[in-house]
Amino acid sequence: MRNMSRCLVTLTAALLLGSSVFAQQAQAPPATPQKVFEPVVGQPGKDVVWVPTPPELVERMLDLAGVTAQDYVIDLGSGDGRNVIAAAKRGADALGVEYNPDMVELSRRSAAAAGVAEKARFVQGDMYQADISKASVMALFLLPSNMLQLRSKFLGLKPGSRIVSNTFGIQDWTPDETVSVGGSCTAWCNALLWIVPANVAGTWRLPQGEPTLKQEFQVIDGALGATPIANGKLRGEAITFTAGGAEYSGKVNGNRIEGTVKSGNSQTPFTATRAN
Repeated sequence: MRNMSRCLVTLTAALLLGSSVFAQQAQAPPATPQKVFEPVVGQPGKDVVWVPTPPELVERMLDLAGVTAQDYVIDLGSGDGRNVIAAAKRGADALGVEYNPDMVELSRRSAAAAGVAEKARFVQGDMYQADISKASVMALFLLPSNMLQLRSKFLGLKPGSRIVSNTFGIQDWTPDETVSVGGSCTAWCNALLWIVPANVAGTWRLPQGEPTLKQEFQVIDGALGATPIANGKLRGEAITFTAGGAEYSGKVNGNRIEGTVKSGNSQTPFTATRAN
């Protein structure tokens, strides 16, 4: 009987304790669900506010830059990640650098939902400090002041790399192409393209003489001896100019240019080397 009494006391205590715990749990307020971050147009960021690029312009920008699976695309100030995700959908490896950590997490979730998390990578960081040296395409929506601060880094990219921008230009650097989208796009509907030019400034040695080339971005002038150079243009590594009625076209490879010179009906190959 004594053992049975002890068991009854123990059982009663356990039931009372369980009732107390249940009552405490029942009285506890429900957990507040964590609020999912949603971006707001105009919210502040690193030297720029967030305004989304219209989807149709995103695709037009990537078309203009000729993005393929062989490209490495970088977006500075990547916002909600739409440029990066769109590039990844084309098979490109892509990176977004974004100052706002909430936007970074949002972009990662969006990339996962789109099935391109392995191709579309996002990091939190300062766009001015980001390493863009391996980019073949820059896909951007930045203010002119931002673009100017980044201009020297853009020019340091490999010749032939493409920079494509929503609406805003790069001071003193004329775009190689500009296109607009119509249809339902009513704001932020212009895409600008720059192709990073090779560096050709200096004196070169040619069989026809020693041309001295002056360069301002993709525009070239100068002289071949006493003959002025005209119509000088660079498109990445491709160079063209005329001198004395002859048309020169070639490909720049560091301190060497190989191409052809056309004069009248004759066309002959040439090789130029940089003298200084």
